[in-house]
Amino acid sequence: QVQLVESGGGLVQPGGSLRLSCAASRFTVNNYAMAWYRQAPGKKRELVAAITSADDTTNYADSVKGRFTISRDNAKNTAYLQMNSLKPEDTAVYYCYLPVLNYWGQGTQVTVSS
Repeated sequence: QVQLVESGGGLVQPGGSLRLSCAASRFTVNNYAMAWYRQAPGKKRELVAAITSADDTTNYADSVKGRFTISRDNAKNTAYLQMNSLKPEDTAVYYCYLPVLNYWGQGTQVTVSS
């Protein structure tokens, strides 16, 4: 059974950084497109970043361009979301997503607050 397990969330001050991890099981992360979404309280889930399977092309929401970076490590079979210069409006539950199977991880909470 496919599994996606996120980790790395937490409380951080504005301007700080976090790296989220998405450990995958039963498939190889480099072979499939993957994405990170987030959902803030009272808001719809939104795409944050995505990476293609073919050539590692990346795509970002305008609100995070230049601050967030999606990547993956085949040796660790893990996808990452590096988040820098965090803002209070980045506060949300962040989800790892495997589009080919419409499969979601359980989510990890990120809170940006002083």
